[in-house]
Amino acid sequence: MWTVSRRDTLYDWLLADMPVTTRQAAAGQLYRRWLQFRQNHLATAGLAIVVVLVLVAIAAPALATYPPGAQDLANRLAPPSAAHWLGTDELGRDLYSRVIYGSRATLGIVLAVVMLVAPVGLAVGTVAGYYGGLLDTILMRVTDVFLSFPRLVLALAFVAAMQPGMASAILAIALTAWPPYARLARSETLTLRHADYIEAVRLTGAFSGRIILRHIVPLCVSSLIVRVALDMSGIILTTAGLGFLGMGAQPPSPEWGTMIAMSRGFILEQWWVPTIPGMAILIASLAFNLLGDGLRDVLDPRQE
Repeated sequence: MWTVSRRDTLYDWLLADMPVTTRQAAAGQLYRRWLQFRQNHLATAGLAIVVVLVLVAIAAPALATYPPGAQDLANRLAPPSAAHWLGTDELGRDLYSRVIYGSRATLGIVLAVVMLVAPVGLAVGTVAGYYGGLLDTILMRVTDVFLSFPRLVLALAFVAAMQPGMASAILAIALTAWPPYARLARSETLTLRHADYIEAVRLTGAFSGRIILRHIVPLCVSSLIVRVALDMSGIILTTAGLGFLGMGAQPPSPEWGTMIAMSRGFILEQWWVPTIPGMAILIASLAFNLLGDGLRDVLDPRQE
């Protein structure tokens, strides 16, 4: 009974109509959004898959049955069996272990790209939207130049100018992925910069930089989170595309796109070799799309 009473008290505290503190208000809002999010079963499934992918990437050494680079030419192109759950590739390497380690490479690239593009896009968009004028025109025209090229084509051009590899792929994808974030942040800033509370803060003598950082950027974060979640599937596909074309992660790295590129000649006879990393790309991309749709329904104010 004590546990139930404590739980009811927590629910009442979270769902209070008149929060006493800002901490209670923030916790209550977060809990209400979670209740709304979990009503979307597809989004919940996407979140579960993403969590599993992250856990698999973290625990890859414990989950893998073989070292990802261990070769066994006597068992090359072996079908799925008890010894090799998902079969082996053209060099006898265990596909299950390589797909497990490949989640580290793919999710690592996605995380690195997001950490680069989200702050850059947010900074460019908020500065352009707040100041306007010539600065806005210059920043947005630069953004339009990047948006005028397909992401994969522009990424290939950047990687070709550098040395192919994982670091080059991260930098190239980041250079092509920031414009949508800048456009979104600018759009949000244009609707906020003349709001009454922003004018009140400006009348207190606050500097423009403080207004942007303390009052505008936090209000743009929710839309940015939605955009990040929806964009992750595109980053995964771009990463796999660069790897497939030999411009991203290089062999023998167990990156999913690189694995497909190395095994595309066996797609008819040994179908499992390219299909398994392809299914991993499909599942990861679908999970982030489902998660992004659910976050958009919860966080996007235009959906309310």
